[in-house]
Amino acid sequence: MTTTILVIDDDPDILKVLKANLELHQFNTLTASSWAEGSKQIADSSPDLLILDLMLPDKDGIEICKSVRSQHPGMPIIMLTAKDKISDKVTGLESGADDYVVKPFETLELIARIKACLRRIGPEMKESHLTIGSLHIDYKRRIVKIEDKEVLLTPKEYDLLCLLSSKRGLVISREEIKTELWRESNIYTWSRVIDVHIQHLRQKIEKNPSDPEYILTVSGVGYRFKQ
Repeated sequence: MTTTILVIDDDPDILKVLKANLELHQFNTLTASSWAEGSKQIADSSPDLLILDLMLPDKDGIEICKSVRSQHPGMPIIMLTAKDKISDKVTGLESGADDYVVKPFETLELIARIKACLRRIGPEMKESHLTIGSLHIDYKRRIVKIEDKEVLLTPKEYDLLCLLSSKRGLVISREEIKTELWRESNIYTWSRVIDVHIQHLRQKIEKNPSDPEYILTVSGVGYRFKQ
């Protein structure tokens, strides 16, 4: 099955170059130069991955990212932008982006990151499901429920939950999390970004995120999932 990628960027040269290179790598590629056009493409074609320019003429990229994430929680999003400050990267990732590429960029690097996003389906699980307390994880169907109500996670949040729960009872360092889930991106050398993902995950699965039951902090080291 062909993977469909939507690129939203107001630079026609970038759209032209990316379309040609992505199609060369066997991706079905859609392009849009504005959010108005891009949102229609999403509704009509349901792309498998979105490459989103942070600075669009008709809507702020951060707001677009949040909107897409809330409506399409399983769609990987790679943010494309000229802003290269750490704070800008963190803002983009906190809004729901899976990766962040700074312009100018090497097309082959972007394609590598696209492939990395697409193959991140979480660690291979020995169990088909896990139930602890009110939390239920169906690894085969990638479904997470709290008290029989489905919880919508981003791809990265789900992968993180899989990693932690597959090694429950063991302490997992931030470095191990980075190596397992984000080895292609140097953004994650700053541990706070991983902490932010943990925080978002806790907000979705914990009854009291400030006093977590499932994802426990091991001070100065990393995290441990309830055994």
